[in-house]
Amino acid sequence: MHPGAFPPDHPAVVMATSGRSVSYGELDAAANRYSRLFHDRGLRPGDHVALVVENAIAFLELAWGAHYAGLLYTAVSTRLTPEEVAYVVVDCEAGALVVSARYTETAAALDGLVPAAVERLSVGGAIPGWPAVEDAAAGFDATPLPGERVAGRDMPYSSGITGRPKGIKPRELVAPLDDAPIIVTPILRDMLGVGADSVYLTPAPLYHAAPLRFSMAVHQLGGTVVVMERFTPESALDVLRDRGVTHTQMVPTMFVRLLRLPAEVRAAADVSSLRVVIHAGAPCPVDVKRQIIDWWGPIVHEYYASTEACGLTWVTSEQWLAHPGTVGKAAIGVPHVLGDDGTELGPGEIGTIHFSDGPPFEYHNDPAKTAEAHDARGWATCGDIGRIDEDGFLYLTDRKSFTIISGGVNVYPQEAEDVLISDPAVLDAAVFGIPHADLGEQVHAVVQLVSPVGPGEHQDAERTRLLALCRSRLADVKCPRSLDFRAELPRHDTGKLYKRLLVDEYRARLEA
Repeated sequence: MHPGAFPPDHPAVVMATSGRSVSYGELDAAANRYSRLFHDRGLRPGDHVALVVENAIAFLELAWGAHYAGLLYTAVSTRLTPEEVAYVVVDCEAGALVVSARYTETAAALDGLVPAAVERLSVGGAIPGWPAVEDAAAGFDATPLPGERVAGRDMPYSSGITGRPKGIKPRELVAPLDDAPIIVTPILRDMLGVGADSVYLTPAPLYHAAPLRFSMAVHQLGGTVVVMERFTPESALDVLRDRGVTHTQMVPTMFVRLLRLPAEVRAAADVSSLRVVIHAGAPCPVDVKRQIIDWWGPIVHEYYASTEACGLTWVTSEQWLAHPGTVGKAAIGVPHVLGDDGTELGPGEIGTIHFSDGPPFEYHNDPAKTAEAHDARGWATCGDIGRIDEDGFLYLTDRKSFTIISGGVNVYPQEAEDVLISDPAVLDAAVFGIPHADLGEQVHAVVQLVSPVGPGEHQDAERTRLLALCRSRLADVKCPRSLDFRAELPRHDTGKLYKRLLVDEYRARLEA
């Protein structure tokens, strides 16, 4: 199950904007050359390579090259600072580091932060002092490494929203290359019908676990992966139409941006080729998802999982319409909702979500964090808050770290965020607690509008309207007491909000 097993002329990767493409034969040849290059540089199965590369064909060629060589490969966010990149490279014990020429300044800074023993290679252009990986690989045969090959694995890092990113250590590499599915391959094949005639659009950065895993899984099934260089709602609709996309995975913020397009643009959009739309990465407001289903039909699937992959829930459109807001029933592992004392709670009660009977995981080089993520029974948690209804459907409430305690009452900001984002004038919203002398914390909102308004009466009127909207839909204690406007919120390309940046900023300002 790898690119070399499929017709060599069939398109494997197509870049959405440039139109550049490679066939399965070309992808397999490049991966073989890169696997031989890594082997020549002394890397052996179980060793590690780190990639700092934008969405490009070379990204998938390198990932498959590492996979062919039996290596662990970590895709590093291109948005990290050099210090943050160096932390990941050193922590994962990478023997080789490949950096895109687009990030030459980052590479220059890394020279003083990463051990000299780490093999440095550039891709997509020249970086002073860094050999080009394309040139280095050109002299190697485009044939498989000799002997029995063990499949590599990705080793993702958590997004680091509330602290340093954590490496998710994969299980032992023992599976032969021909028999080792990417972790999500069975889901794409058995639940979503992905095959050789499928065209899968990945609009998110490949350095995130889900886009990379799903794209490589499509390659294990013989389909075509269309990679967007950068997501915009207008270009996404163009790609869906022009490339005949059958499957795609998005995050809720992408849905919101698509729904904020003018009505005539949405009405004219051709999405007839779509068979399946998957979404995950962040909670989706009920109103937003209902509108997407109304527009695209009951082809929307949602899953809830984490980079740790300790459990997974799944919900179809039909199930979701019968249980609005749910993230589904268990597909991997068994979910439990626990109180602060570790007691399992009953249907409808809100607590911390744990999974039992799921795949084991541990954090690389951090046994303390591994222990912290498990209770005495071995049930694992990623810190999310939620509830399970009487039919066994799971609902997310928020992350535990974002819970606001106002006047002794727990407030889950996702509820107010969902109300604000449901308003047609709002493009994005964040709700969090700020220090308050009497209440401890006060509920505060920051909003990004579709059409920004400047300071003055219009902004004051919009603030008053949005605060009133919250009060009309939620209990008073859950509603923001104050609201600011911003041109853009600090949201990760994968859809996750860097709320901690806002919290820290406001606390520093108010406590100064």
